[in-house]
Amino acid sequence: MTQFEVIANAINATSVVLAARNSIHTWWTGIIGCVLFGILFFNAQLYADTTLQIFFIVTCVLGWLRWSRGLDGEPTPIRRSGLDLLCGMVFVCVIVTLFYGYLLHVYTDAFAPFLDSSVLAFSVLGQLLLMQRRIETWWCWIVVDLIAVPLFASRGLYLTSFLYAAFLVNACIGLRRWKRELL
Repeated sequence: MTQFEVIANAINATSVVLAARNSIHTWWTGIIGCVLFGILFFNAQLYADTTLQIFFIVTCVLGWLRWSRGLDGEPTPIRRSGLDLLCGMVFVCVIVTLFYGYLLHVYTDAFAPFLDSSVLAFSVLGQLLLMQRRIETWWCWIVVDLIAVPLFASRGLYLTSFLYAAFLVNACIGLRRWKRELL
């Protein structure tokens, strides 16, 4: 564990807690945290997670704008997604996991390319749902956290693994809190 890993985890933890609290400050803290995590994951040869951080930086900017102004000038409310849409998105996540995992397996020295790719695919879905304040975002984050905890621990990123375990708890809290706000 390095001082860099500690700082990256602290900033990302702040961002994720703010998301569960439905706070717009989740976005600017997320940008900083993603830059730091991108560097950390690249050095750990977790290339799918490195790519994911670039996606997160872009979507943090877009999410920040969407939460503050929405599409019609009003802040975006918490909503539910349709079952058909969610099933389609999960199917796409599985296809992306298999395709990107295969590419990483064949063309890189990636560690656990399919698990790493599943974290990427379901994180993208979770982030897209979070940007739209869809309650199902929390189910995606629960899946991501359940995969990421052992993956990061296997690479010696114990603090990051612990943080993702805390993210799992936070996702459950966020789901509960957003359900209350939705009603």
